[in-house]
Parts: sequence; structure tokens; C-alpha cells
Amino acid sequence: MNIQWYPGHMVKAKRKIQEDLKLVDIVIELLDARIPMSSRNPEVDSIVGSKKRIIVLNKSDMSDLAANKQWINYFSKENTRVILVNSITGNGLKDVLAASKLLMKEKLDKLKSKGMLVKTVRALIIGIPNVGKSTFINKLAGRGIAQTGDRPGVTRSKQWIKVSPELELLDTPGILWPKFEDERVGMYLAFTGAIRDEILDIVELASNLAGHLMKHFPGNLKARYKLEEIDPAMEPLELLKLIGRKRGCIISGGEIDIQRAAVMLLDEFRGGKIGNITLETPADLVQPVEQPQGQADAEQTE
Repeated sequence: MNIQWYPGHMVKAKRKIQEDLKLVDIVIELLDARIPMSSRNPEVDSIVGSKKRIIVLNKSDMSDLAANKQWINYFSKENTRVILVNSITGNGLKDVLAASKLLMKEKLDKLKSKGMLVKTVRALIIGIPNVGKSTFINKLAGRGIAQTGDRPGVTRSKQWIKVSPELELLDTPGILWPKFEDERVGMYLAFTGAIRDEILDIVELASNLAGHLMKHFPGNLKARYKLEEIDPAMEPLELLKLIGRKRGCIISGGEIDIQRAAVMLLDEFRGGKIGNITLETPADLVQPVEQPQGQADAEQTE
């Protein structure tokens, strides 16, 4: 399933982020803990440069614990701290505040030694659409400031948010990159809701998700939908129909309401109801691309 999506407004947003970097001390990069690499814009390293960074593995409550540890080890380095966060409950947010102070400690200590007032640390928030940036900011600030939504592309304007006397955040729109070189990236982004459902074939997408889960997480899928032993050779679309039948997605004549079944499966996966699942690990970065089940270009410009 070959998915590409790069709306025109993201080009402008990228340029604005580059301009705003001179206003901040550190960068807080949000990733989806279920797809840390696929949800990481490969252009961010060149955009951010040598700025100190905190990588937040958001939605860590829905990802696999063992995989989380692998990704923490993978991303951690001298000027980068990696923190697991659940922006809904607030778990991990105190660690973000502590890490921001730690990264700036040397500079702040120098200011103190010169008798200067300790400045507020300014951080820029960056991430792809629908990774939870606005929810993260609102929870960190303790109030609803940043606009949130369950669809990609909600935040578009620049917003400064005062979190505490020590920390101020600059929110930015979610940005993708011009082309997904690995087909898995577009598919994983679509599975998790980072690409607009309106430009996708939802039935094809959900069929691919069903097939992927049956191949890599059969226990989760069988337990959630009370499935018996399944023929490994079953086509993904037939598997989606079986899941739809189990869930009562039936229309007149006993036919499966395949559209309803597709939406249901995607919603339950995105909501973490199929279990704690991480779709990729650092070891997958050297693995070959799986053959897609079909072609579904989803290019859009604005």
C-alpha cells in the first residue's frame, strides 16, 4: 500500500520552524511510541542542527514495554534525553521538565555565576501530525491552551505557552516530509491516524492492518475479536470480513458491512484496545520492506 501525503501548508510550516529555532534553547521532539522511526521526520535532524533535544515517546501507554526500552537506548545520546510519556494521564511529564533543566544546566549555571537573573528556558515543540503535541502541551501547562483534535493538521499557527516560570513552549504545526521512501512508513502512519482518513481507501487500509496484526500479533487479534484458529493463507480482506461478522457488522441479507468493520478495526487499534503494540523496533531498520497488499497513492496538495 503505497501512501504519500504532503499538503502544501507543510512546506510553509517547515520554513517557519527553521526561522523560529533561533528563538529557543532546546527542541522537544514528539514521536509516537508505537512507530518511533516512522513517526520521525527524517528532515528534523538537519532542521534542528546542534540544538539540545528531548525526544518524547508519546502514547507509551499503548506501546510495548520491551520495545520502549529498545527505542530509549537507540535514541539516547549526549545532548538528547529520551522520555516515555502518556499525555492523557500526564505520566512522564515531570521527567520532561527535569530534562529541560538538566540540558540547560551548564548555561544557567554560568548566568548565575555572573550574577545574572536565570532566564526562562524556551523550547520548541516539533512532531508529525496527530502525534499528540497539543494534548502534551495542555497537560504540561495544566490548562487547555493549544488546540487539540483527533485528526491530523489541527495546529497551524504559532503559539507560545508559559508552562512555569522556568519553561516556555513554542507550539508548531505538524509536518511530514515530501516522500516516504519505505512503504512501511506511509502504511504505519496511516494505521495510527497521522494521515487523513479522507484521502485513503479505508477498507484497503484496515485489511492491511488486519493482515499485519495477524502476522505479527496474532494473539492480540484473536483475543480481541474472539477468533478461532485461522488459516495463515487467509486474504486480509477476508480476515477483515471475519472480524466484522464477529462484531455484528451485518447489513440486510446477512452481508458484512465492510466499511463499518474497517472503521471499527482502525478505531480500536488507534485507541489501544487491541493491546500494547509497537509496530517497529530498531532491528527493523535493516529489514527488507514487506510486499504491499495493493497500491493506494494518497497524494494531496493544498
